[in-house]
Amino acid sequence: MDENTTDASDPRYSALPGRPGKIIAIHLSYASRADQRGRRPQHPSYFFKPSSSVAASGSTIERPAGTELLAFEGEIALIIATPARHVPLADAWSHVGWVTAANDFGLYDLRANDKGSNVRSKGGDGYTPLGPAVIDARTVDPAGLRVRTWLNGALVQEDTTAGLLFPLAQLVADLSQHFTLETGDVILTGTPAGSSVAGPGDVVEVEVDASGGPSTGRLVTTVVQGEAAFDPELGSLPAVDDLQRTEAWGSRAAAGLPGGARARTALSPELRAKLESVPVAGLSAQLRKRGLNDVTIDGVRPLHPEAKLVGTARTLRFVPLREDLFASHGGGFNAQKRAFDAVGEGEVIVIEARGETGSGTLGDILAIRAHARGAAGIVTDGGVRDVDAVTAVGIPVYTAGAHPAVLGRRHVPWDHDVTIGCGGTTVQPGDVIVGDADGVIVIPPGLVEEVVDAALDQEDEDSWIAQRVAEGHPIDGLFPMNEEWKARYRAWRESK
Repeated sequence: MDENTTDASDPRYSALPGRPGKIIAIHLSYASRADQRGRRPQHPSYFFKPSSSVAASGSTIERPAGTELLAFEGEIALIIATPARHVPLADAWSHVGWVTAANDFGLYDLRANDKGSNVRSKGGDGYTPLGPAVIDARTVDPAGLRVRTWLNGALVQEDTTAGLLFPLAQLVADLSQHFTLETGDVILTGTPAGSSVAGPGDVVEVEVDASGGPSTGRLVTTVVQGEAAFDPELGSLPAVDDLQRTEAWGSRAAAGLPGGARARTALSPELRAKLESVPVAGLSAQLRKRGLNDVTIDGVRPLHPEAKLVGTARTLRFVPLREDLFASHGGGFNAQKRAFDAVGEGEVIVIEARGETGSGTLGDILAIRAHARGAAGIVTDGGVRDVDAVTAVGIPVYTAGAHPAVLGRRHVPWDHDVTIGCGGTTVQPGDVIVGDADGVIVIPPGLVEEVVDAALDQEDEDSWIAQRVAEGHPIDGLFPMNEEWKARYRAWRESK
């Protein structure tokens, strides 16, 4: 880019040929994002952002007073070099002069009232950072670009233009059917899965690069807290509901809503240690005493019988294969991939596969991902593919069997972090899952402390009885204990 074309009087546009006349953004363009939202558009749709929303790398963005859902979206931005009007698809890319990184910030607190226009929710000052450098569009393959986003140094978004529903050139050609794309206009080409909420103090970075080629460098934006409140006498006030929270954060789990991982309390180290020391059979007996007989996940066996499984449930649901539904829900960042990408430390992925073992419900790549994220284990009442490789990963896995076929032979990945049925019992997100060589049991979180303490007491009692039997005492009257033996046991406990 010729430095003389840069508007040096305004640092906001320092990475651009000048102040853009138009900024056009697409709603959904990446398969991963569309699948996360549960809908795949047939055609691209767009909205405008004002040029006053542009900011340079290193700028700050205010989260307005009284709001909570300022979301980032790392994107690839196209800058038009030569005007385009009614250009064919084959010629469209030639009208793009430069490629740069963009962050399409949006305030979900205002989204519902905007009714799709995004005028206020996406148009605020600083809501479109661009830069810090540009890439000559003639030097890159538009099908080989990558976008990555970091939140406070952690990689949260990564995808390539191979994952687009609509190629970059198509966006240029399509828009040129409706109005002239002029020199300096910017097209924001959409964000992949992983977009989420940033709060005051957070630093968001976006980078675009080409495979083995040039990079824009990292576009850096810091979130600060705004002080000015909205005046209710002038317009509608910000408002949020669970839908907006879910879409801003990316899932109910991330938003901390009921059924989501953040709403669940992790097991304390002390409670986890207790659960690890008690056999599943002992827990089962205590649950049965409390009227819970249908809490075992039946038909599953461990790949690591020697390993104890203890964790809280993250759920994944498959529905029976229907080809049209697999076409819309099976690809991209589907529910299966989202579940394995979101599982947290000490959590167990529990999969509803309806007892169908005619295909795999996971393989070694997903097992590695869960293991790398610190998951406690995986339970599926379906099959496991590449079972030797999955076993070698080392993470505890319970399965109904092995099968070489891929997921799409029998299942459609449908939803995650919802109530499911696995192995004949109901599992809810946050339920406590315990497994050993006997099998897997599900404990309601509100009962776990009571049940595990009772099971430990029973283990002590059973151990004492076993010692008495080993000494030669007859079972009659000892197992179960009559009043005489109960008195002896109480005396022993008090002497400890």
